[in-house]
Amino acid sequence: MSEPFSENDCCFTRDGAWFRYRAAAVILKDGRVLMARNEADPYYYSVGGAVRAGETAEEAVVREVLEETGTRMEVDRLAFVHENFFEGSAGLTGLRCHEVALYFLMKVPEGFEPKGGSLSMHGAAEHMEWLPLDRFSGFRAYPEFFAAELPRLGPGIRHIVSREH
Repeated sequence: MSEPFSENDCCFTRDGAWFRYRAAAVILKDGRVLMARNEADPYYYSVGGAVRAGETAEEAVVREVLEETGTRMEVDRLAFVHENFFEGSAGLTGLRCHEVALYFLMKVPEGFEPKGGSLSMHGAAEHMEWLPLDRFSGFRAYPEFFAAELPRLGPGIRHIVSREH
């Protein structure tokens, strides 16, 4: 979510609903996962953003990680496919949202520390923070499934469906 909506983003709004195709990173180090937060929203969220038209999800996640952390990382593998249904907030207030996100496990370079300095999709300054996996559920952080799934991350791809009511 490193920049405001772009006309090239794979998203659309129709009949009170918003759809987005997103690529996101799972960046793990020393029992922690890297998450973003910004000045406008009271929660943490995964590093990543909209896939652009003509771009693969892998290309998108590499671009987003570079924009948000200042480091070019390679993709290790696809870890999760997440279908997320939720009520919009901020610039999406009043919309029923449907997001399909592909979460890629990234190869973290030795000595990596994020540089930050990017903007959220609504233009707020972002900051990167490491959240401990053993206390992840104690934070207001999305996606919530990270709390249960990351400590038991296996070699396969998990399909997760979340519905906010």
